[in-house]
Amino acid sequence: MSAPVPVPVPAPVYLETYKSGELEERIMKLMAILNKCNLCPRACGVNRNKGEIGYCKSSSDLVVSSVQPHFGEEDVLVGTHGSGTIFFTNCSLGCVYCQNYDISQLGHGQRMTEEELALKMLDLQKKRCHNINLVTPTHFTPQIVKALKIAVENGLHIPIVYNSSGYESRNIIALLDGIVDIYMPDIKCSDPGNAKRYHNAPDYFSVCKDAVKEMHRQVGDLTIDNLGIAVSGLLIRHLVLPGGVADAVDIFEFIAREISEESYVNIMAQYRPMYRAYEYKELNRGVKMSEYREVITTAKRFGLHRGFRFI
Repeated sequence: MSAPVPVPVPAPVYLETYKSGELEERIMKLMAILNKCNLCPRACGVNRNKGEIGYCKSSSDLVVSSVQPHFGEEDVLVGTHGSGTIFFTNCSLGCVYCQNYDISQLGHGQRMTEEELALKMLDLQKKRCHNINLVTPTHFTPQIVKALKIAVENGLHIPIVYNSSGYESRNIIALLDGIVDIYMPDIKCSDPGNAKRYHNAPDYFSVCKDAVKEMHRQVGDLTIDNLGIAVSGLLIRHLVLPGGVADAVDIFEFIAREISEESYVNIMAQYRPMYRAYEYKELNRGVKMSEYREVITTAKRFGLHRGFRFI
């Protein structure tokens, strides 16, 4: 039997962007946005460089909750040595059931300079993490890209994962072209009423669709090397909610028809009532296995087949 043909492992895209000088230009554009912030779709317009605070409760100071190799992410990110996760404090969405509400809503974390963040990235690389996994990065995108440049100049060479709620401005995602290797957005729900009720964002699905299309345009479907590690592409997450309130039919139809049937979709069943979920009767319980199976069946019906188990 012949040996398997190795899948070519591309260098992280940000290395070429750095060499061309484009990374410095992107940093300048992103940092300028902090003067009248529209990093997320809420476009508060506050001057964060002068300490003004918008919806995300963040000034220009970078705030980080934790930095560590993480073994609870998708297998294609974790591999043998873990995904190098950096959890950023605060959030531009507002999920009433947030599993990390102490970070996203209560603001637990420590201030960190861009130089310190770069050192953290390099430390994760030294620990042999397979990637740098930026968790909830949206509202700190300028500072992160500035830190990335510093890290590159000191030897960073592993993929960047942009791990977000999916509530992203397409224009900002466009500025990350050639910087991010793996996009990992949530697609939480499709109904505007539910999006308003549970995420304080009635435009969530329409905004998310535009952003995910741009992500896929940049990086394509998820590419996995011969060791089973993702090296580039789009990885979509969908958390199953009780009672079908996430409106999965429209979500999977969008992914299959407007993105790709080869999309890698992690359909997650680990929902549990957290934060303010107890205030909503329909959310104040776990997900039944029958509900999870129904969502899996829906995904299969649209031709999706990567990233989830067939039940």
